[in-house]
Amino acid sequence: MTRHVAHDLALAPTRDETAAQDFVSTLRAHVLNDMAASMKARYEARVAPRMAPGADGRAILAAMRHEPYFRFYSAVRVKAQEMVWASVRPTVERDAERLAARAAELSADRTRAEGTLRLDPELPIPRNVSALDVHLMPGNYHFDGGDGDLRAGALYENGLSVFSFGLMGESLDDIGCSIALWLKLRHPEFRPADILDLGCSVGHQTLPWKRAYPDARVTGLDVASPCLRYAHARAQALGLTAHFLQADATAVPLPDQSQDLVFSSMFLHELPVEDIRAVMREAWRLLRPGGLMLHYELPPNEALSAYDGFYLDWDSHFNAEPFYQGYRDLVPADEVARAGFDRARYFHAAIPSLGWYGEEAVRAAARASGTIGSDHVGRLADGVLWFVYGAWK
Repeated sequence: MTRHVAHDLALAPTRDETAAQDFVSTLRAHVLNDMAASMKARYEARVAPRMAPGADGRAILAAMRHEPYFRFYSAVRVKAQEMVWASVRPTVERDAERLAARAAELSADRTRAEGTLRLDPELPIPRNVSALDVHLMPGNYHFDGGDGDLRAGALYENGLSVFSFGLMGESLDDIGCSIALWLKLRHPEFRPADILDLGCSVGHQTLPWKRAYPDARVTGLDVASPCLRYAHARAQALGLTAHFLQADATAVPLPDQSQDLVFSSMFLHELPVEDIRAVMREAWRLLRPGGLMLHYELPPNEALSAYDGFYLDWDSHFNAEPFYQGYRDLVPADEVARAGFDRARYFHAAIPSLGWYGEEAVRAAARASGTIGSDHVGRLADGVLWFVYGAWK
């Protein structure tokens, strides 16, 4: 069920709009749980017996394209994705002026929090952003109507509420909350003073780091000005001091060795390979000795069965995420070493969702060695495990 946005930037949907959002959220859950399970059963019964030994995810996609159920599943999933945005966009457009005015009030209110917002109107928007409607979101995340416009941010947060059918937690921050708790439990001696979130969008996964390390200076970076306006106002509304900066993660305008933790959440797979490598080099440059680069991401193809790789790569073909599969073909340990980190200090882990499994499961994961080994890893479905990897400098 949809967990509607509840802070001071909440929209005011009509009953019909609320009903539409709840329907789409339920449809998404049905597609990614029930229909996905049915598709796998059909694959195992009808397609797997005729696959060549050692077939990879690409070969499975080529075979599945002719299967009626895969075509039905894909059609429903694409339509459900489009319906996510359609279910919230009328409310966003109707409330746009009120939202902009409220955001301006929150941004100026220093009694709640003391965050800052730094925009760069001259920043070139990278083509991997400007040429796409990523996730099929109309206008993508960067479209800026000027005069304090934050519609893209509002569309994204409210759309994510529908899209995630409750799996992202009450504040849509389960990824950040789960990983920050895991890190604090696994490395209690680590006390970062400066934390940078790359590709932060509206700050869902940025703010859990401020809660986890309240004395740290936490900064969220993105190229999308309307998302950053929304992120800043959202942080102020929640009473958390965070700083938001419009910049490209491949060339961060911050000094060498100025950060203790450089984090990203579902960001790298939206970049071409050369940009992924540039981002990792920037993380190395920005980190102080003893600092940590940490990425929440999709698990790599090398770590999964061919079928699970095929399933995760669906978005690369049908969800306007053309770099998705290329990213997942990379070997994270190799890329970390390429950026300058010691391969021996690389790690990865599958972290249970705090909201789904509870704190004790995260504690158990913090005590365990890093493994992947589950088809729940990286899949937005019931029982999700968040895949994270990184390296210490």
